[in-house]
Amino acid sequence: MSRSLDEVNQSVATEHKKTGFRKILAFLGPAYLVSVGYMDPGNWATDIAGGSQFGYSLLWVLLMSNLMALLLQSLSARLGIVTQRDLAQASRETYSKFINYILYFLAEIAIAACDLAEVLGMAIGINLLFDIPLIEGVLITVLDTFLLLFLINKGIRKMEAFIIVLVAIIGFSFIFEMIFAEPELDKVIYGLVPSIPSSAALYIAIGIIGATVMPHNLYLHSSLVQTRKFDRTPAGIKQALKYNFIDSTIALNLAFFVNAAILILAAATFYKNGMFEVAEIQDAHQFLEPLLGTKWAPILFAVALIAAGQSSTVTGTLAGQIVMEGYLNLRIQPWVRRIITRLIAIIPAVVVILIYGESVTGKLLILSQVILSLQLGFAIIPLIHFVSDKTKMKGFHISKTTQIAAWIIALIIVSLNAKLVYDEITSWLESSNNPAILWITVVPLAFGFLGLLLYIVFKPFIARAKSNIENHSPHHLKLEYTPKETYNKKNIAISVDFSKADEAALNNAFELGGIDAEYTLIHVVETVGALMYGVHVDDHETTIDEKLLLEYKEMLSQKGFRIKTELGFGKPNNVIPKIINQGNFDILVMGTHGHTGLKDILFGTTVDKLRHKISIPLLIVKK
Repeated sequence: MSRSLDEVNQSVATEHKKTGFRKILAFLGPAYLVSVGYMDPGNWATDIAGGSQFGYSLLWVLLMSNLMALLLQSLSARLGIVTQRDLAQASRETYSKFINYILYFLAEIAIAACDLAEVLGMAIGINLLFDIPLIEGVLITVLDTFLLLFLINKGIRKMEAFIIVLVAIIGFSFIFEMIFAEPELDKVIYGLVPSIPSSAALYIAIGIIGATVMPHNLYLHSSLVQTRKFDRTPAGIKQALKYNFIDSTIALNLAFFVNAAILILAAATFYKNGMFEVAEIQDAHQFLEPLLGTKWAPILFAVALIAAGQSSTVTGTLAGQIVMEGYLNLRIQPWVRRIITRLIAIIPAVVVILIYGESVTGKLLILSQVILSLQLGFAIIPLIHFVSDKTKMKGFHISKTTQIAAWIIALIIVSLNAKLVYDEITSWLESSNNPAILWITVVPLAFGFLGLLLYIVFKPFIARAKSNIENHSPHHLKLEYTPKETYNKKNIAISVDFSKADEAALNNAFELGGIDAEYTLIHVVETVGALMYGVHVDDHETTIDEKLLLEYKEMLSQKGFRIKTELGFGKPNNVIPKIINQGNFDILVMGTHGHTGLKDILFGTTVDKLRHKISIPLLIVKK
């Protein structure tokens, strides 16, 4: 199985860093790359709108969003550290190929939407700082493709340093903006107390939450933590989890500071002066100088905007690579990947600006956030399932309390985002000249997303329950065979699938070989992960099957039989013949469930293929 971001995987050594501070410093970095997604231009639009319309009263929404993000990002980091899989790889091992294709498609759309926001943000910043037309600013953003390639070739630590510099530029810009704006500190503190002034404030609050937690950041974080090479013992994993939580806490609190600073700036300038309708980034920039009385305020604002867009676009490209490699196991040249992602973002931006003019950039930013909202649940819910799985997490699964908190956060985010999407679709239907087209296209699509979301929520629970029912405990087997005086079979292979059909197969095998023969129990894992990764698979079902096979061996050995086991991975009609032909068996015994009709045809086809590939007799036993 290919490693996540293979070119930088485990490229940063941490074992030799003995002292506390140097050890922590070795782990710091991944969360800073993630944090830039929480302060990208898409966030700026909602923060400016919230501050200008409602003053400081929505600061508590930013704080709550930050706490949600911290928990979700720490879960993402936990998945990567413990399982050495990123979120896309874990999904690929868990869901069917069809579901994974849909999840991949949605993740790519979300990354393109995020890239759209970053393209617009950088273009607006370039326009404001250098007075270059917006359309030309959009085209200039293509050049950052080469910057990313340069950085990734220099190593992950250089890239982290570059991003931290950009984050520092954003942070320092807003420290000075705060000094210029002179916000009222008592109102800032009061704004941390939960309150919703009006229904319009609720809409902005939903937008802030939707813009804060980015789905691509969950894929990104689960991969970036794997760039650290550390001791894979339980103590080493525990230490890595602790240091990465510290990394996440520092980085995301910096992101909270930036978002809060934007909202406070809007409240202290626009809201204070009765300018409640400032929602466009360009308008905010234009009004800063006359309101704050210094030419540096708009310059710092534009510089910070360019830094936010540039840092976000670098991490967005990495997320795109992770998603493509994780879901499809497909690697393409990084420069090709970057240009494709950038063109997907640039083309709609250029077309819309050419047709409708520069005044629609705010609407494009909001649209990008709605698209991100649609995808969010499809990243959060699988993540919670994976880190709650005791087997997958090898003892480092999250506690019940954390599970409850994570599910509550998922419910809040998905519900609020669903409301945002519902409101958008309703407004489109009301304002459309031809709503029938929307009813035929958009509405069924929305219900399709809802159905997929419900499937992802409940599928792991059903699969676990089904696994518990179908996996037949060896202690329930009824071993009833009649001992004979002589036996002619000395080495017998038995195919088992942990169902009740195993009883008939085992009893018939023992009738042939008795107590003195050697028996080899063969089981083939047929999960998606097994088909893709073979012996390297490490999913929940494989672990369960290994455990059950060992239980069969232990129980039958206690009864005096000589038992060996073989665990195969892939399609039974390919794997079983390999095992049989490499061994010295006299006969293969298989049990069936007494299939009829279509199942019998399918089973017959499998058996027929199997029979022609092995050179020993095959005994099919019906239960």
